[in-house]
Amino acid sequence: MNSSPQPAATTEGRSAQQDRCNCFDQVRATNRRRVAFHTEQQDTAAPGWLRLLELVEEAAADGREEFHPLRGLSAGERRQIVTLPPTIARLTAVREFGLYGSNLVRIPPEIGAMTSLETFDPYTSYRLHWFPYELTRCPVLRRSTVSTRALYGNEKIRPPFPPLDPKAGGAGAGAGGACSVCDGPAARPRQVWISLRVATDVLPLLVNACSAACVAALPTPPEGYVRSPHSGGPAVRQPTADYW
Repeated sequence: MNSSPQPAATTEGRSAQQDRCNCFDQVRATNRRRVAFHTEQQDTAAPGWLRLLELVEEAAADGREEFHPLRGLSAGERRQIVTLPPTIARLTAVREFGLYGSNLVRIPPEIGAMTSLETFDPYTSYRLHWFPYELTRCPVLRRSTVSTRALYGNEKIRPPFPPLDPKAGGAGAGAGGACSVCDGPAARPRQVWISLRVATDVLPLLVNACSAACVAALPTPPEGYVRSPHSGGPAVRQPTADYW
């Protein structure tokens, strides 16, 4: 949604809660070098993670419609959170989900179970470069606020997508779970990238499909983006970046 240059994640006021991201230049189009997934693993013993689990349980128990969990954490605790717990699937009453200024590097596919979600705000989460395809399962999601320059394949600077092996599975996140498309078992998913409009923004989505048929069933991406599912890597031909 944002089209103006964004400050680095380490600018004063954010450095205490966000780690630096050097995956690609988020301000201008530069060398099309290879990019890779963030490999950070969640420390499930960290105080911030334990507190986040409590906040999710509290929100699920009271049927909360607005959920801004990071507001309940200190700056140091927020920095400890690199993903969200699968228990967000219990937040079926949440209509507004705020993750402003997070240190997240991935979001689990369980976000697709948040069926009441209308507004999603991970703005200024500069290390969050992609989303799970399951986000498209939120049927009433209409508004999003995403730092689009941080996204793979964004129209401003067109950073490349991390390469995937469509038949190997296991890259990124989600391997060994359910198919992103049909929800059937996907022990060794076929992984592909696809760019689709979700709420306000066109987002790069990682698909874990159980079969070639489910890949073929994916929607057609919008004009101005790679028009079919793909396996990423610097060789993928993208439209020219707006920066140029």
